[in-house]
Amino acid sequence: MKKVVTAGLGLAVLATAATAGSLNDNPNYKKLKNFHPKGANNETCLMCHKATDAGIVADWKHSKHAKVGVGCVECHVVPKDYPTAFKKHPMQGSNWTVQIAVSSVTCAKCHQKEVTEYMNSGHARGGLQWLATPKNKHGYLMTKLSYHYESLKGDNPTFLESGKKMGSGIRTDGSVFKANQKNPRTADLNVANICIQCHGSIIKLDKNGVPDATTWPNDGIGAAYPDGGVSNCLSCHSRHKFTAAEARQPGACTNCHLGPDHPMKEVFESSVHGHIFETNEEDYNFETGEQIPGKTVRAGTCFTCHMSGINGLESTHNVSKRLKWNLWAPDSFLRTKGAETAGWAWWKGAGKANLKTVTRGNAKAGHPQGPEAARAEMKQVCATCHQATFTNNYFQRVDASVKVYNQYRTMANKMMADLKAKGLMKADVWSDPFFKLYYYLWHHEGRRFRHGAAMGSPDYAHWHGVFQVMQDIREMKDIYDYRMKMLKKYGSAKKAMANEIPMPVVTHE
Repeated sequence: MKKVVTAGLGLAVLATAATAGSLNDNPNYKKLKNFHPKGANNETCLMCHKATDAGIVADWKHSKHAKVGVGCVECHVVPKDYPTAFKKHPMQGSNWTVQIAVSSVTCAKCHQKEVTEYMNSGHARGGLQWLATPKNKHGYLMTKLSYHYESLKGDNPTFLESGKKMGSGIRTDGSVFKANQKNPRTADLNVANICIQCHGSIIKLDKNGVPDATTWPNDGIGAAYPDGGVSNCLSCHSRHKFTAAEARQPGACTNCHLGPDHPMKEVFESSVHGHIFETNEEDYNFETGEQIPGKTVRAGTCFTCHMSGINGLESTHNVSKRLKWNLWAPDSFLRTKGAETAGWAWWKGAGKANLKTVTRGNAKAGHPQGPEAARAEMKQVCATCHQATFTNNYFQRVDASVKVYNQYRTMANKMMADLKAKGLMKADVWSDPFFKLYYYLWHHEGRRFRHGAAMGSPDYAHWHGVFQVMQDIREMKDIYDYRMKMLKKYGSAKKAMANEIPMPVVTHE
């Protein structure tokens, strides 16, 4: 144990508060921090809201905020010219009105450390990285999937990308494929129920400051607000209690981290850590952030491993800091680039959407000292309960699984590149059996394989993971060989694809 702990402590001391921005980079933060509303008080708000919104008021009364005198005014009262100001609210002062859509700019007035750490984490990239811009291929593909393929938006523009490009390639041999061509708002409202709820989006307000239904209510982890704020902290700290104890529970994370594409909930529950938590909840105390074996914790939870101040580490809201590998991307790579950047770009732009403020960000965000420092900190967490040989052997196996996954991806990438170069892919990619397998291999089965290995769930690493990846690559190779044979037979990619027999794909959920 000594070897692991010493390495971790040394690196923890060397770590710097590396950041890609400062809270003061947003003029709205400085404006709000120094704002003094005249004549505003909580009792004025409660006169109406204790009757019309009894649940909200009850939650607030039981909150730590209420106990220390933080109420409606501190969070909802803003200058009349503030970007999120509700201009038609019946209760206004000489220099103030209220905001409905509250962002992390408001939270940062008191919680500077927490918001800064969050902004340096991959969570701050969640809402912006998947939005379409001419400079963000990842955002274009994910926006096109959710709005135009799934929600049938047709040839209408979305975010910063043109309608012509968003609708290109989508098949037209059935009226359903672009059913909302003349009703794009229907598509936008549908997406508000899916991706946005976890990832976030750009929050839209009408001219009076009332949030639009296509983007709000929205507690997505990376929602981008008109005042430059990113997130509203409610993904983990639900309104209006905002309790830290609730946010430390695994349930705060598994609201989004579950399902076939990122089943951290299921992986945790089927691990030894999850087994201990489910059967010994009396051994956990989430009212305190202290993680002391035998007093407040018995085995690791999401909070324990990724955020807590355990075994000499500093607690953090940067959930990327202890991660060596990126395990969600199509190809796994080391996290070598320090702080996240997407959230800071939006923050610095004070909520104005353009090519500089809506970016994919830094998928290599991790520890400011690099991936080995991240691994050392995670080993330091493990060393609280595990002997050094146990921990070191475990992470050797994790690294091996990541490398095996990348070996599969290398072959998949090579075949994909060759098919594209020869014109042997369908324009409507979601009608292409090779593309669907290519997607499942990383987005579903490959993630399950990697996360199962990293979090100690053998069934997810194996039967839900690598076993299915192994099948994917074989089916992809068969399709690849068939198309090459057809190309040779017809001498034309167009004729080869036109004469391809139907190939239904069985998804491996």
